Amino acid sequence: MPSTTAIIVMGVSGSGKTTLGIALAGRLGWGFADADDFHPETNVQKMARGEPLTDADRAPWLATLHGLLARHVAEERPLVLACSALKERYRATLHGDLDGVRLVHVHGPRELIEARMRARDHFMPPSLLDSQFAALELPTDATMVDIARPVEDEVELVVQALGLA
Repeated sequence: MPSTTAIIVMGVSGSGKTTLGIALAGRLGWGFADADDFHPETNVQKMARGEPLTDADRAPWLATLHGLLARHVAEERPLVLACSALKERYRATLHGDLDGVRLVHVHGPRELIEARMRARDHFMPPSLLDSQFAALELPTDATMVDIARPVEDEVELVVQALGLA
């Protein structure tokens, strides 16, 4: 198995991808990117209106994120990317043929995730949470992280599971 060059922290909105991703990148001394920062304004406006994105809406965004990962891998600058990556085909687009890209899936009870969404200021409204869970295809190749754990424990679990200690 090639060495880990990038980590995609995936899960539904409100599951703590960004929180874990920032903490993990800090622990490893890696770069961090939040996929939400790469959405075109039309996608942000659509989600803010409570409309789920279509696969067509997501396609250019996923291609941009693949390009970001590819640059980091090619330049040997490890990256943690927080990205929903809900469907297998989205994940396949993200990592493509890149070596060393690993997946971490943050998951937890819907009620906890909804409470987190209601407590934050974000363009994604809690009303879209059901569509997120409906779209989610559970990965078979991910390190699974229960969001009920403290973030420091989540980071340690990922570091150990991926052999990055």
